[in-house]
Amino acid sequence: MGKTTTEMQIIPLGKLVPYVNNARTHSPEQLAKLRSSLREFGFINPVIIDRDFNVIAGHGRIAAAKEEGITEVPCVFVDYLTEAQKKAYILADNRMALDAGWDEELLRIEIESLQGADFDVSLTGFGEDEIADLFSGDVEKDVKDDDFDLSAALEKAAFVERGDIWTVGRHRPQAAGRPPRRASGRKRRRSPRSKSRRRA
Repeated sequence: MGKTTTEMQIIPLGKLVPYVNNARTHSPEQLAKLRSSLREFGFINPVIIDRDFNVIAGHGRIAAAKEEGITEVPCVFVDYLTEAQKKAYILADNRMALDAGWDEELLRIEIESLQGADFDVSLTGFGEDEIADLFSGDVEKDVKDDDFDLSAALEKAAFVERGDIWTVGRHRPQAAGRPPRRASGRKRRRSPRSKSRRRA
């Protein structure tokens, strides 16, 4: 069997030593999500530490636990890593998680299942905007372009007045701009000069 952790203990937070050069940051928004997760699910994912109680993984969970007033957390001891390996694993543990993707079809099924169970889906870590974007893909797939040429249809119109509403395909454009000048009904009188020219 390869190298693996074999020991877990409940350790007071005051004994844990965060890694001073931890490059991973935790925003207030993320800490709020972590705190909500701790309240709903409890402290499930243990912190990884060495025999000197130096934290290798779990800095965000520790910060959230402190804000929640938790005084002890589960920790797994890792005592076979070199100092270089510890540094590398601190980076790898955070970076490799970013390479994972989502099967959006299965994700929609799971979210819908939780919604059907009246479960607060925000506890999954997904925000309202992310969930809305996830399901908006279904709506876009159902909409098909009818290839209607609006410009060509308007060119065929023989007479358009301002304010007219036309039904062209799925579109209802309204005419704008200056209305055409209407004839006054009066006949234009010819000047005597023009009459004399015709007689000539």
